[in-house]
Amino acid sequence: MAQQTPNYDESIVPPLSLPDLFVSQKGIPIRSVDTWENERRPELLALFATEVYGQLPTDFDKISFVEKKVESHLYESVAQMQEITIKVERNGNAVNINLFVFKPKEVRGSLPVVLLISHRKVSELIENVEDKFFAIEDIVSRGFAAAVFDVEDVSPDDKNRFSHGILDQLYPEQLQMSDGMRGLGAWAWGAMRAMDYFESNADFETEKSMVVGHSRGGKAALWCGANDTRWTITVSNESGCGGAALSKRKYGETVERINTSFPFWFTDNFKQYNSKEESMPFDQHMLLSLISPRGLYVASSKDDQWADPKGEYLSLLNAARVYSELYNSPQDLPKIFNPDVNTNHLSSIGYHLREGEHDLSAYDWERFLDFAEMKFSALK
Repeated sequence: MAQQTPNYDESIVPPLSLPDLFVSQKGIPIRSVDTWENERRPELLALFATEVYGQLPTDFDKISFVEKKVESHLYESVAQMQEITIKVERNGNAVNINLFVFKPKEVRGSLPVVLLISHRKVSELIENVEDKFFAIEDIVSRGFAAAVFDVEDVSPDDKNRFSHGILDQLYPEQLQMSDGMRGLGAWAWGAMRAMDYFESNADFETEKSMVVGHSRGGKAALWCGANDTRWTITVSNESGCGGAALSKRKYGETVERINTSFPFWFTDNFKQYNSKEESMPFDQHMLLSLISPRGLYVASSKDDQWADPKGEYLSLLNAARVYSELYNSPQDLPKIFNPDVNTNHLSSIGYHLREGEHDLSAYDWERFLDFAEMKFSALK
């Protein structure tokens, strides 16, 4: 099938008409935290599970953790390094997830923890000190533990191999379901198992935790944060279509394009919206709203028009209404997207638009860590 040329012309973006966050599927007005948490939030989670990301099974027979201290590594002047094998068993089968954790060399008490969901090879990230995609030294210098796992361990980022992990070993029934878990859901599941480990170990202060993802990892981080309320902060960096950006704008990457290029990321059901975004009874502002009232940070890069920075911002702006109108957490995001905006730290919400292309940079990490320090200090 021939792919449509991506639209980068704001003048032909369809008029934006978004589903109402504050009216339930039964027509019930959502005017309180109680009706949000007991009526609207559960139905929105179910809607995204059915139509976009798939079911997120959390049943298993056993989970165990084996810790191994790494004596010699490139960061030993500033950090201790451990490799944790997370073993999850279900119905006689098992999958191992390798979690790499760096702690400040001089540890005092339990540590806040930052987890990166990485679709880039973790071995290469750790071996390249100059690459700030996983800014180990920057993170531990703030007194945080820096943790990362490779999505290869749970669901390879490959259309031919994506099922070789938790899907074929632990949850094969999901592969037969039109709303079954697929790649992005599996990555979110992996981050949740990392949190299981952090909770089991007194070295970590999980009440101060942040899950971070870039691009496709940012999509998974948002789905993880929406489902797993144990995360204090959820960070989406340039996650674009199927992440933070509004699909109904049909700008840059579209639903059809992402479903064609990466058919293993989302449910089969999501494909019904190819070139039909206007028929979607949801959009990504609803996904972002599910993280309220916990910390949420959305970041974009100015030259990454494929990910639609304006669509990411407008999505965040609309989700912010749940924070301000239901949880009394005032937000002062500008009502109009400004491509020259640099950084805003806004109570429970953080945002920045930086110069440059699609990447996870030292500047991004600096802003995320500033936000985490602000949020975590408020919890003392």
